[in-house]
Amino acid sequence: MIILKSDSELAAMRRAGRVVAQAHQLVQEHLRPGITTEMLDRLVEEFILSQNAVPAFKGYNGYPASICASVNEVVVHGIPNDLPLEEGWILSVDIGAFVDGFCGDSAWTYPIGKIDPEVQRLLDVTEESLFKGIEKAVIGNRLSDISHQIQTVVESNGFSVVRDFVGHGIGRRMHESPQIPNFGSPGRGPRLKAGMTLAIEPMVNMGSYHVRILPDNWTTVTVDGSWSAHFEHTIAVTADGPEILTEL
Repeated sequence: MIILKSDSELAAMRRAGRVVAQAHQLVQEHLRPGITTEMLDRLVEEFILSQNAVPAFKGYNGYPASICASVNEVVVHGIPNDLPLEEGWILSVDIGAFVDGFCGDSAWTYPIGKIDPEVQRLLDVTEESLFKGIEKAVIGNRLSDISHQIQTVVESNGFSVVRDFVGHGIGRRMHESPQIPNFGSPGRGPRLKAGMTLAIEPMVNMGSYHVRILPDNWTTVTVDGSWSAHFEHTIAVTADGPEILTEL
């Protein structure tokens, strides 16, 4: 069942989204070669708690940290560690927070210093696919219109869309109905209605879309070792069009 949010519930989700956006801003301020993802995790957790918010990821199905930190060929769910980040790498940071019982969720992929131009193109295309997908989140469209638009942008640029992980509804729980694939034919699935809140999150690989999960049961990497990008916003479907809840 897709849960439509009231005005007061959307207001809470805006507060949660703002905390998540501010946490991403904090990451950007500290991101540099030599920093570790454990350090970033501590910074984000301390900030979220300082805002009378609760980290959404820590303890979720046993996940041990407050952010997901996915380096290079890691697609999603990388666990923060003490390995210093190096110039030329990329880092996907996924952050979630609960405020007043509602969740905000956003991921962004950041360059560490100067990166290869083709890797930068991966980041640019993935970000573009997110925003083009969001443009389809209007009343009366079908859910798969979002999916198809993301796939079109990605594949027209020679990259591949991950199939094994998808976006999702969001609200009182981090993961609600519906699931939102980043691929598929248009015109399918439920019609979009005002009050729907969705976490749209393309995950895009430079090579094949195939992925595998490492023995820690979290870290997901590309099978072929190609690098991967991940961009995500929490949005609301409104009478005035899609509203991004996880930006400042």
